[in-house]
Amino acid sequence: MQKPNIEQENFSKFHIPRWNELPEIDLYLDQVVTYLEKYLDQYSANKEDKIITKTMINNYVKQGILPAPQKKKYGKTHIAYLMVLCILKQVYSINDIGKLISLTIQYFELSKAYNRFCANLEISIKNVFTRKEFPHVEKMTEEQYLLKNVVQAVADKLYVEKKFLNKE
Repeated sequence: MQKPNIEQENFSKFHIPRWNELPEIDLYLDQVVTYLEKYLDQYSANKEDKIITKTMINNYVKQGILPAPQKKKYGKTHIAYLMVLCILKQVYSINDIGKLISLTIQYFELSKAYNRFCANLEISIKNVFTRKEFPHVEKMTEEQYLLKNVVQAVADKLYVEKKFLNKE
């Protein structure tokens, strides 16, 4: 049996905070950036590029991808959107991510959709780094199959970049 390397161990512990783990209080823009960096910087594919900046957040609001803040404060909804945006922008365009989010929240309440996204992404990332397949589900709805493929694309890209392209 192959001994796991440090990178595999890090990715086996990969966790994105679920809806009930997101901050209960609203945050200012600087706090949002710090919060997102805490969870996502180590898993971004390219260390030179910032995963999120204040300017990016303002642009997402202007583009209508992210709801506008309330009195310059960002709540759980904003943070959930930004977690998904930051993760998916490594593979998809911002416009495509907006479409995927809109499609998803047509079918599911935001908190449930966000939790499903997190769980599926964690499974995909853990499995790709341990060379396991995504668990087979006999009957997936179209929405479940879409989510599986969206997160698998992120996991596959992260694996290739971490294992082969960003070696020092």
